[in-house]
Amino acid sequence: MAQFFGYVDVTNSDFIVAVLSIAFNPFFWNVVARWEHKTRTLSRVFGSPHAACYCLGTVILILNGVRSHCFTEAMKSQPKLEGLDCHWAYYLGLAILAVGSLFVVSSFLALGFIGTFLGDYFGILMEAKVTSFPFSVLDNPMYWGSTTIYLGWSLMHASPAGLLLTAVVAISYTIAMLYEGPFTEEIYRQKQKGAKNK
Repeated sequence: MAQFFGYVDVTNSDFIVAVLSIAFNPFFWNVVARWEHKTRTLSRVFGSPHAACYCLGTVILILNGVRSHCFTEAMKSQPKLEGLDCHWAYYLGLAILAVGSLFVVSSFLALGFIGTFLGDYFGILMEAKVTSFPFSVLDNPMYWGSTTIYLGWSLMHASPAGLLLTAVVAISYTIAMLYEGPFTEEIYRQKQKGAKNK
């Protein structure tokens, strides 16, 4: 373990920027989505909840692109781990990345753009909870798929810094799930309550 951490300079500016971008993204979308749920300001500014949700989704996609770039730059700025710098680790990483991509893409296809990018916070509620693949396999497959992609990417680059940043991704998403899960459940509980009162 000491050898592993000898390969990671946590004071490196690229590493710090990557950590900040990883932590910022879920914080940003949770704050903005909750603010929208409470005030409906974005829906008013953009003229409809759908337009506002598409705008937020686009911003999230851009931020995720920036995060991935920062992650890659942080890996490139730090040394590789010799034990992982081989064909088997590269192909294992590629396979893990493919599994993560399957979870992300299938989650997106199951939820659609609006469902993926917090449409329920904009008052655009789904008729029923999605239970098809990949939701039939695990909860929050978009988050775990994304984390898995970063794990695979790190192995492909034999990067201890990438593996440590992947842990930061997992922690950030775990915290986000702790906030999002109960809040989303409450949104749908209110929907059911409203439907019963009609």
